[in-house]
Amino acid sequence: MASIDTPSTPKDSTTVPLITRLHGWVISVDHKRIGIMYLLMSFLFLILGGVQGLFIRMQLWGPNGTVVDADTYNQLFTMHGTTMIFFVLMPMLGGFANFVVPLMIGARDVAFPRLNAMGFWLSFFGGCVLYYSHLGAEGLYGAASAPDIGWFAYAPLTSPAFSRGNATDYWILGTTLTGVGAISLAVNMVATIFTMRAPGMRLTKMPLYVLLFLVDAILILLVFPPFAAAQFMLLLDRFLGAHFFDPQVGGSALLWQHLFWFFGHPEVYILALPAFAVISEVIPVFSRKVIFGYLSMAAATIAIGFISCGVWAHHMFTVGLSDTLDTFFAGATMLVAIPTGIKIFNWVATMYGGRLRLQTPMLYALGFLTLFLFGGLTGIMLASPPFDWQASDSAFLVGHFHYTLVGGILFAFLAGFYYWYPKMFGRMMSERLGIIQFAFTYIGFNALFIPMHIVGMLGMPRRIYTYTDPSWTIWNQISTIGAFMMAIGLLLFLYNFFSSLRHGKIAGDDPWDAWTLEWNTTSPPPCYNFKEIPTVRSRRPLWDLKHPDDPDWKHE
Repeated sequence: MASIDTPSTPKDSTTVPLITRLHGWVISVDHKRIGIMYLLMSFLFLILGGVQGLFIRMQLWGPNGTVVDADTYNQLFTMHGTTMIFFVLMPMLGGFANFVVPLMIGARDVAFPRLNAMGFWLSFFGGCVLYYSHLGAEGLYGAASAPDIGWFAYAPLTSPAFSRGNATDYWILGTTLTGVGAISLAVNMVATIFTMRAPGMRLTKMPLYVLLFLVDAILILLVFPPFAAAQFMLLLDRFLGAHFFDPQVGGSALLWQHLFWFFGHPEVYILALPAFAVISEVIPVFSRKVIFGYLSMAAATIAIGFISCGVWAHHMFTVGLSDTLDTFFAGATMLVAIPTGIKIFNWVATMYGGRLRLQTPMLYALGFLTLFLFGGLTGIMLASPPFDWQASDSAFLVGHFHYTLVGGILFAFLAGFYYWYPKMFGRMMSERLGIIQFAFTYIGFNALFIPMHIVGMLGMPRRIYTYTDPSWTIWNQISTIGAFMMAIGLLLFLYNFFSSLRHGKIAGDDPWDAWTLEWNTTSPPPCYNFKEIPTVRSRRPLWDLKHPDDPDWKHE
């Protein structure tokens, strides 16, 4: 009988008392356990953020909604956005990085196991601090209050004059803690990838998955420290009257926007690159073809990382930047579409002529391609300053943003869950439930967010808690129905995930007939990963061992 503690414990661990097993997880420094704890943390906050999103949609079902009042609505969209960015998608990144990367490069663990554990607990406690605001923070009238400043916390909304009480302080401390946790993760990934690769695995022979996580970790190290500095400046403003962001005494509200978006837009790519990494593993395996254009994919990855650090001010077209700056950032934003387009064409070329297996991981990969492409196309539209002036604070932008982060990134991560679940727990998730869940999630997602583009073009602003225009009603109602369909899909996923721990089919070591090194160890892997560190001779070391004469695979 499988249990959730199998990745690094003996087979008879189910006879150990539960409290002892839980204690073993709490004190563990094993990268596999920490990766799984990241994923469980993501599930927890996904439920919380999803419930908040459902309340938002219920409030907007029709004109003059009364499900929640204006103050509660402000708290809901602040907590929903912060939760989904910092405590759902970032932990998913941490989970896939921790569990897969050391196995894929043939290492026994990460370079700094204790730092790795510290990074997870900092991230988890950051989420706890944020949600403790529901109990411990006092709002304007002394009652308990969650943060209500939006997930990007624009000044002067965060000043003591407009954000009384200490709910905003909980937001600052919670996001700062998870930022430090992300930096710890990035340090570990860079050190592990550079120093602990198996013999023969040169940088040019690394799987694309590993290369993408390497670029991702470097991005984290570049943009999270300025964000942490901005958070401390905001604390100094609130507690010591430093006035960094107060224009009445020589500060600048735009300074916060520059510092935040210098982190905030690369953060989109920090989340997207791991999604690209998952897709770059799933599509070749389920197409039975080598990834098309390895070198161009690698170059596109590095280009995305470089260009993404120079596009942040396209979030600020409406604040009155100069024509020169608008032109520069518009051009840089459009430029980043080129390496992203290269990746999409390469994935499609990989599938072309392949023997496609439309199992659940591949279905989610295909869903990712369609949804992320749509989000990218609307992103190009928003890269034009005149269009952005009209759509920046409308529901259109909300639809675009969710097509990128949820339709693209979350769908890719779900593909990864189904793909590596057998390796994590030794059992297969239900394929039948997976297909049903995909249908609910994919249809519900499109029903939820396509109408936002339409109602945004009809003039509906973002972040309004009610409205009176009857022409917006039908689109908001379709969105709300889509939200509940998507919620059903995600609940089916959680049921499938946990029920398969006990009842899933035994997976075997290599159920997908893949080629990277993580499938060359047992499922789940032992605590030491490999009895002998493997020697690598190509980018597909396991496939070379299994099928040395397969004519459908070109060896390098």
